[in-house]
Amino acid sequence: MDSRIGKLYPSSKFAFVILIILLSMFTPGYMFQYMVLPFMLLISIGSRTATKFLATFVKSIVIVVLFIFIIQVFIVVNDDSQKIWGIIHFSQIGLTTSLNMTAKIIAISSSVIWFFQVTSVKDIIYALEKSGVSQKVTFVIASTIQLIPQMMSLSKTITDAQRSRGIETEGSMFVRMKAFVPMIGPLVLSSIQQIEERVLTLESRAFSSGAKKTSIYELKKQKADYLIITFCAVILISYIVWRILS
Repeated sequence: MDSRIGKLYPSSKFAFVILIILLSMFTPGYMFQYMVLPFMLLISIGSRTATKFLATFVKSIVIVVLFIFIIQVFIVVNDDSQKIWGIIHFSQIGLTTSLNMTAKIIAISSSVIWFFQVTSVKDIIYALEKSGVSQKVTFVIASTIQLIPQMMSLSKTITDAQRSRGIETEGSMFVRMKAFVPMIGPLVLSSIQQIEERVLTLESRAFSSGAKKTSIYELKKQKADYLIITFCAVILISYIVWRILS
């Protein structure tokens, strides 16, 4: 977020992501979609988030892609399926189907991952409020975005506390399941406590007041933001015209 790309206005980066998503969804085949990944990797290098981008992508999307490939190519039976062993088959139709499915997943997910890595929640909420979105809506959006990271951080803290008390949290699947059960209680109670603290914080900031709010934090659009939004609009309109004429 310290790079020039990260300092762009959230709506500019969001317009770029929307353009990638729309092109990925409606472009036939899978070559364009697969090319989005190295393209987003190059942009993440310029954003100084390449390592984080690759780590997040490998941990989340690669598993889903491999699962779809295995199911579609070797498990699902199609007209051209050739039996290999037991329930395992090979299908060229399944391979083509999996390529089309995973290509869109890779293209869309890579652009979304990049967006949230170069855009802070504070900037997103600021941009939404400046565009006229209700504070209640922005609060729900912010809470949803922050939910998973907060739960992961809280579960890590509870796991470290249990480990310091001699509870085994690493090892076989059975050991991990045993450690997970006593973690549920503190996790739920801590989440409820955080909700109460958040409500008090919001009320102390006059969240329910109808008066106009002011903000010390400011985020202004630059010339590059207008150029990016214009570029995305021109590309999208040109693409729609090209698809209609073709």
